[in-house]
Amino acid sequence: MKLFQFTALFTEEGWISPAYVGVNSTGQITSINKTKPSEPFTDFEKIDGYVLPGFQNAHSHAFQYGMAGIAETHQPGTDDDFWSWREAMYRCALSFSPDELKKVALNLYRRMLKNGYTQVAEFHYLHHDQDGKPYANLAETGTALIEAAAEAGIKITLVPVFYQKGNFGTSFYPQQRRFISKTYEDYFKLLESSRKAVDYYENAQLGFGVHSMRAVDACDIIATVAQGPKDLPFHIHAAEQLKELDDCKNHLGTTPVDWLLDKVGLDERFHLVHCTHLSDEELHGVAKSKANVVLCPGTEGNLGDGIFRLRDFHAAGGNWSIGTDSHISLNPLEDFRWMDYAQRLVSHKRNTFSDGGRTLLHQSLVNGRKAMGTNNEKYFSIGASFDAVVYRADNPVLQQAGSEHLLPAIIYNSDSSDVRGTIVDGQWVVEQAEQPVSSRETWDVSRES
Repeated sequence: MKLFQFTALFTEEGWISPAYVGVNSTGQITSINKTKPSEPFTDFEKIDGYVLPGFQNAHSHAFQYGMAGIAETHQPGTDDDFWSWREAMYRCALSFSPDELKKVALNLYRRMLKNGYTQVAEFHYLHHDQDGKPYANLAETGTALIEAAAEAGIKITLVPVFYQKGNFGTSFYPQQRRFISKTYEDYFKLLESSRKAVDYYENAQLGFGVHSMRAVDACDIIATVAQGPKDLPFHIHAAEQLKELDDCKNHLGTTPVDWLLDKVGLDERFHLVHCTHLSDEELHGVAKSKANVVLCPGTEGNLGDGIFRLRDFHAAGGNWSIGTDSHISLNPLEDFRWMDYAQRLVSHKRNTFSDGGRTLLHQSLVNGRKAMGTNNEKYFSIGASFDAVVYRADNPVLQQAGSEHLLPAIIYNSDSSDVRGTIVDGQWVVEQAEQPVSSRETWDVSRES
């Protein structure tokens, strides 16, 4: 057994300080104590750091990391918005072989780990070759993503999604050819191939879903939900853009989220990405259904989507998590601040939540785990994997905060340079050792009691 000693560790009940965490050979937690346990251990590591549970990235398009920063030059006299941005995204999607996709994803997942993410839900629709033909292995590109996650050391939930149309009632565009499953039967074949692919990596799981209301015929969305797995999280983009709402009204007579509430029967296994534009009825309907909203504030800001009504949704008891989507931002703390500060800007109030830091962490953790297919509300529990991000305790801002204000000081004042390291399954996958803030001892079992 290995034993960690941390300056403090945050649980759903508050800080434990000091914190001794015992971990077995497979990375599962065997003990959490404020005093050194009597059980023998073979390795002891003392770390001057504050521990939070590892973050969940509930929405990722790995291939879009290959265009990060490239779509930021705007021609004078033109309007650049989400719909024009898509053309750059399509060019990016057509450019990668599976091997090249793996390289991009590997760089991305390593960066996520450096920022404290330990799990990622990969919302995957780059399915076919550059000509739009399925690979012999239908999950060829999904396998490349899983291999990248395994090499990086991050846990992955592969979410291959159904993509069929270019818009409501419109055939797919040629530049979307790598995404397309023509029928839900074709999609289920892809999903089954993806199920086999996740067996490659012990820390890989499977989700499923539909890209968006505009990308799949309404009747086929109903069939996908009805005939699809009942034990997997279901992901879908919804109500991101105003044009999307108008197009949906013209085609179906209502908005995407209103249609989903009425026709699908949302519950807590559904994860609706963005939901930027909701009516009062839709907002309360989603909250009542216990479906989860996945917010991607870096991308939503970058694309000019708008501001999700988080203050109202939280007051209605809504559940939400965070994702990095196009990866214009990869720091969960930055995205937390984006979420809160956007509400402050429109409300002119500072108290979006009664306890901002705790609420931001708790919602993203509990509902992010649901997005991965892992339902565990305890931050750290005996028998669960020890997945954590460690912040440097020698940070003067954190030192002055004291235990009462330590969590908000991390959430609102820290950045990626304050990350001491990231632990997955009880092992450092990222360890920033350039500063001498830890000491390590190796112990003989026979002399430790």
